[in-house]
Amino acid sequence: MTDDFFKQMGITREDIVDTAMQLWCPHPGVETEARAREVFSSELRRALTDPNLWVLLYVGIALERDAQEGRIPKLDPVAYEKDLTFLIADEVLGMTVSIYVGGYKGHFDYARFDRLKPGILKSLGPFLDDIVAGLIGGVSANMYDRGATDAATLH
Repeated sequence: MTDDFFKQMGITREDIVDTAMQLWCPHPGVETEARAREVFSSELRRALTDPNLWVLLYVGIALERDAQEGRIPKLDPVAYEKDLTFLIADEVLGMTVSIYVGGYKGHFDYARFDRLKPGILKSLGPFLDDIVAGLIGGVSANMYDRGATDAATLH
């Protein structure tokens, strides 16, 4: 079911992992990209067990769809397509996802992904790029924390 949901967004889990790895930095417990992929994928699976996260993701999908169809009052379709700076609700939703998943550390990682738009993010619409960047940011923060915790317990 979750993979079908991602397909609605035009992406796969692998797209999410690949995008996350584009800004991955070696860190205790995730010193290699292979280890980072493993820990990130595990943290992504863990995050996606939370129904509240799914509600936030669903809202982003619905907003993207409704904006594309011109059904959001006072949101001009041209402004939506250009993702003009006055449109900040998408950023607020992305920040909410990132903080919900990874706390304030997640928010900082979200900001990196949102600003640089690596991988799949550059091809997504204004609401989708932010919820996916928020998801990646939150999961990335957890990956670094869990990787460091796991590394400390092994040594």
